[in-house]
Amino acid sequence: MDKFRSGPTLVIGTLLLFFMLSLPAVADSSIAIAIHGGAGTINKESLTAEQEASIRADLEAAVKAGYALLEAGGSSTDAVLKAITMLEDSPHFNAGKGAVLNQDGNVELDASIMTGSDRNAGAIAGVYGVKNPILLAHKVLTDSPHVLLSGEGAEIFARQSNIQFENADYFKTPYRIEQLKQIQEQEKTQAGLDNSYRESWFSTVGTVAVDKFGHVAAGTSTGGTANKRWGRIGDSPIIGAGTYADDRYCAVSATGHGEYFIRAAVTHDICARVAYQDLSINDAADQVINKDLVEMGGDGGVIAVSPDGEIAMTFNTPGMYRASIDSQGQLTVAIYADE
Repeated sequence: MDKFRSGPTLVIGTLLLFFMLSLPAVADSSIAIAIHGGAGTINKESLTAEQEASIRADLEAAVKAGYALLEAGGSSTDAVLKAITMLEDSPHFNAGKGAVLNQDGNVELDASIMTGSDRNAGAIAGVYGVKNPILLAHKVLTDSPHVLLSGEGAEIFARQSNIQFENADYFKTPYRIEQLKQIQEQEKTQAGLDNSYRESWFSTVGTVAVDKFGHVAAGTSTGGTANKRWGRIGDSPIIGAGTYADDRYCAVSATGHGEYFIRAAVTHDICARVAYQDLSINDAADQVINKDLVEMGGDGGVIAVSPDGEIAMTFNTPGMYRASIDSQGQLTVAIYADE
């Protein structure tokens, strides 16, 4: 009887072992996450102690929330969405609540997200009233055959997808109202707008992450530039410029002077250098941000993560709001270049 029982048991055990060995490795990759809240002329004199503490607290809360999902076995996409929605809900950054105002005094929002496992992407541009644009961009990825929707069409799609809207006043903060007033007053007294004032900092938000399965994802969200007109769209909703992800190489989210990031296809270029030149993401980001982009006259930065958990947070400006938790679980929260 014992021999009869051991036969089927041995066969079943052998089949089970074969099945397990044939499965791809799962849940064994190093998790990591990085976020940014914008890059530009950010110095210690530009922030009060209370403002700085509040910004650091929001950065830390967002990166920890995304990392907690990764720790629990959640996907890199889940982590990206969680962190960015928290940054969109903070009044400190140029995305969602607290975004810059366009020429008409309204908030006009852009966002994109990309998943590295299948290189699928979703993006929206020039929308009004969407509380969390990154969630709408994700809906474009999951529930439409398209990559990029804009304007009124994107808003119709959002309502059909039960995306939350808010009234115009929800997005406007006293700081942004005063910022627009100063810019428009300056326009009246000068032949042209002083770009050094308008572009002194670029508070786009973004997140990159890698999960336990080795899948990377990237997302970016913004209100664009203050006093923008003519339906201007920057790099944030442009796949390959503001956002890019590929499981084979890296995930990247950008922040900066969007016109330059579009022309240089910054996020794709960084991944391409990893692919074709066998560079680390730190070396690839350094070449693109601190050499090529500088030569073009562009300011800004990127965050990037590799499938094995390497993180890059590279910028050519005096500061970049940023935070990360690396593959060793080490938390970093920083603002200035010397941190």
